Amino acid sequence: MYLWLVVIVVLAYVGCLKYIYCRHRRSLKHQINVLLSLQDYEADVKCLVVTAHPDDECMFFGPTIIRLVECNVLVHLLCLSEGNYYNQGALRRKELLNSCAKLGIPSSRVTTLDHKDFPDDPKAEWRVSLLAPVIAKHLRGHSFNMMVTFDGRGVSCHSNHIAIYKAVRHLASTDRLPNDCRLFSLVSVGLLRKYVSFLELPFSCLLPSSLCCMIGPKGYQQCKAAMLCHRTQLVWFRYLYITFSRYMFINTFQIISTGPKMEKIY
Repeated sequence: MYLWLVVIVVLAYVGCLKYIYCRHRRSLKHQINVLLSLQDYEADVKCLVVTAHPDDECMFFGPTIIRLVECNVLVHLLCLSEGNYYNQGALRRKELLNSCAKLGIPSSRVTTLDHKDFPDDPKAEWRVSLLAPVIAKHLRGHSFNMMVTFDGRGVSCHSNHIAIYKAVRHLASTDRLPNDCRLFSLVSVGLLRKYVSFLELPFSCLLPSSLCCMIGPKGYQQCKAAMLCHRTQLVWFRYLYITFSRYMFINTFQIISTGPKMEKIY
């Protein structure tokens, strides 16, 4: 009796996951158009993904990039460092290009900075006053109408991730952004939700968010292949991350509101 009950619960849960995923696939393009206030369903959407290090793009934003590419969104990546913490910057940049190719971003749309003020170091303080102009220049130079990056917790509480969010928050309070550009921050979740893999999908869909991007088994294999391109980073716990992290299956975002704010800049 109990065995049958377990089987029914598992099948019901799998059915729920399939329903949520199929509904999401049909609605994502419309959801983006509404959020960007685009009247034409076929209107061009150009999205900039802003990260701190090579491997951020697949560790944290893989589902988003894959789904946006599937929706014919022109996705660009701005990585603010080469990941030179262990003096492997040149190699990690090549790994980044290989990873982006797996995700669907050609190398012509990938920009990697090697700036002395933005070192790959969790102890280094990236100054908002220097970051903000760099991001603003890139946004304006390519006429993006959508941008995604980290939130105030940076998923892993990495100081470099958080600095990017602070810089974007500052830009949102100025007139230095393209008028039609909408900003989205990746929602950081608690430890339990972070490591229950695809089982977390229904909870993310039930909780309020501005934008949700999820992938199925095929997308997960694509995201995993991108992760495996970063061979210099494949220590044992990264394999656990690939298997158990919900960020390999789903991303949820909140809109970063624009308008006057009292943002501290340093």
